[in-house]
Amino acid sequence: MKHISQSPTDPDFVQNPYPFYDRARDAGPLVFWEDYNLICATSYAVVMMLFKDRRFGRECPPEFASEIPDRLRPFYDIEAHSMLELDGPRHKRLRSLVLRAFTSRRIAAMGPEIEALCHQLIDDLPVEGCDLLEAYCTRVPVVVICRLLGVPETMADDLLAWSNAMVAMYQARRTRAIEDAAMRASTAFRNFMIRYIDQRRSEPGDDLITSLIEAEEGGEKLSTDELITTCILLLNAGHEATVHSLGIAVKTLLEQKTPLDVLSNAAIDGTIEESLRFDPPLHMFTRYAYEEVEVAGHTFKRGDQVALLLGAANRDPGKWDDPEVFNPARPVATNVAFGSGVHFCVGAPLARLELKIALPILFERLPGLKLDGAPQYGDVYHFHGLSGLRVTY
Repeated sequence: MKHISQSPTDPDFVQNPYPFYDRARDAGPLVFWEDYNLICATSYAVVMMLFKDRRFGRECPPEFASEIPDRLRPFYDIEAHSMLELDGPRHKRLRSLVLRAFTSRRIAAMGPEIEALCHQLIDDLPVEGCDLLEAYCTRVPVVVICRLLGVPETMADDLLAWSNAMVAMYQARRTRAIEDAAMRASTAFRNFMIRYIDQRRSEPGDDLITSLIEAEEGGEKLSTDELITTCILLLNAGHEATVHSLGIAVKTLLEQKTPLDVLSNAAIDGTIEESLRFDPPLHMFTRYAYEEVEVAGHTFKRGDQVALLLGAANRDPGKWDDPEVFNPARPVATNVAFGSGVHFCVGAPLARLELKIALPILFERLPGLKLDGAPQYGDVYHFHGLSGLRVTY
């Protein structure tokens, strides 16, 4: 196996990680990323296999789990009940209960509300220009997830701040200061959710939190800790990927000077999938081996960790012709932007719906839309998203 080196916080990498991915993929379907001290899967085929092979999973085998320092407990006590971090019967039970509440019918019913929200946000834009990431791309998903859960929209800024602090725990730039901020956010987020869940138990509403409280399977319901974690997970994941996806999609369409007929009803789905493939919002996801298993000539032992490089897999020339080209007319083939297998993102249908509505409305309402300077990506790896999106119209 070849070794490869690249700092994930290097400014050039942050702005454009794809040359590194090309180099890594050319080195083999598995490479050793020295800066992470981690084996990484680079090809579409191997990434998809690792997503779907039950011999790998998200949950660290208990005998290999590191002891969690007390100072980090507020964050990891929440993570301990996250279906994103669990496998086996616990994951299946949590996911099943969540899907009983987070139904496709409920998501589809939000279409008119999302459309009205997009128009309202555009009505409120400054006359000549703005940071569209802040004024539109961030507001659409955070308001939608607040409404879906039944959380007051007046809390949106607090929820964003808490969420951004918590997800920074997964970023390569993580420091002691970031950890301390994440602990404060975790405590504040948990305390808010406890109060709100208690309120919904006594005053049920037509919202996802009430549905999660009432969801039951085989006589089992979500515990209070599971409810807290699930709501936090849905709030965090429910806006994080969509903010990045929407901002990147706007940037890509404007930079590529893409004809806007790609946003027509007949073409919009293909445009969204191509944007997610071309520049996805998450670039790395990890798995643990649960038993000895050989992959691409390498033998993983139980407890070994492997990183799935989603950004590399989505530009694998073994899967797509001219993968470095943004082509909304490309025949749709399944990409890995939202994962695959048992951990496929439960929020993917909502994210796609938001993109399907928010993009055409934006370009229709702002026909002179253009970039005001070159957008920059934030130092948030292994996430991938813009730090701003200045535009004029």
